[in-house]
Amino acid sequence: MIDFLVIGGGIAGLSAGARLSAHGSVTVLEAEDALGYHASGRSAALFEEGYGPPSVVELNKASAEFFFSGDYLTPRGLMLVGGKDQKDQFSDDVASLRMREIPLQDALSRIPILNMETVGYAAISEGAFDIDTDRVLQDFARTIRHNGGSVLTRQKVIGIQKDELWHVEAHQSFEARNIVNAAGAWVDEIANMAGIPPIGIIPCRRSMARIPAPGGLDVGGWPMMLGVGETWYAKPDAGKLLVSPAEAEPVAPQDAYADDMVLAEGLARYEEMVTEPVTRVEVNWAGLRSFSPDGTLVLGPDPADPSFIWSAGQGGYGFQTAPAASKLVADLTIGAEPDLPAQTIAELSPERLRQ
Repeated sequence: MIDFLVIGGGIAGLSAGARLSAHGSVTVLEAEDALGYHASGRSAALFEEGYGPPSVVELNKASAEFFFSGDYLTPRGLMLVGGKDQKDQFSDDVASLRMREIPLQDALSRIPILNMETVGYAAISEGAFDIDTDRVLQDFARTIRHNGGSVLTRQKVIGIQKDELWHVEAHQSFEARNIVNAAGAWVDEIANMAGIPPIGIIPCRRSMARIPAPGGLDVGGWPMMLGVGETWYAKPDAGKLLVSPAEAEPVAPQDAYADDMVLAEGLARYEEMVTEPVTRVEVNWAGLRSFSPDGTLVLGPDPADPSFIWSAGQGGYGFQTAPAASKLVADLTIGAEPDLPAQTIAELSPERLRQ
């Protein structure tokens, strides 16, 4: 019999499982062949403390120490790029992202392919970092195993029943005192199986393409580029560029694939701001970012049954919030006093969606 049965082997499930493994026996069930197969394995992997709504920013701040002390971050920087006719929206983005406007020549010295005929404005944040997402996932999994827990793949959940305990049917059968629902785009399906009201999760597709380094340049030191209004972004990755249209298209839970038309439109928006055309896409893919109805995370025990615990609605913020989000889930589950502001806890609570 298991104290905490975690459904979902992405960043939400592994981080929650790692925290809870200090307080009881943990088993993590992942439906696919590998951990982090869906959203977690397709992340742009950036830590920017000021990125997200207020409750997410609080989680970011509370997660920073974990990332820095564990040496999971490397400096990247984030550059906002606006067209000559986008001054108002550019100014709004600078304010909301807490960035610093810089002269165009400064921007060009950082990213030499910027097109000075179309780019009208640029701003920079030095506080953006690449996250070593694979190491984060593996270290959380290692913590679970070190504390005597199990991390199992190929365990798609097909049935859940409750008497005094939870009875979960997957490739094997499991009994548990508590379920942690960290199933990403599938959290409402898990809730329905368990007889718990769903939260109205909205899975949204985001497409991505990897292109060769523009003009054969060394892109390793470039900041990530973000189009005004988050209409595209481009991020250096292993000597190449990852370019995304940054769409958020609602779709059913699925193994997502890039939408060719949407991807082409996003690449065109990127191309408009640079001097080097995209001549080849090496590979493309998509991931699902899953949002709650109000756009922020859902963390903690369900008011209908406190033994059913949510770690859901990560949206695009899963990795950067994981250390603090998982600690909050564990604190609320075991009855410890969380170290986050009461308002933030309320904004993240499943209870807000039950009123």
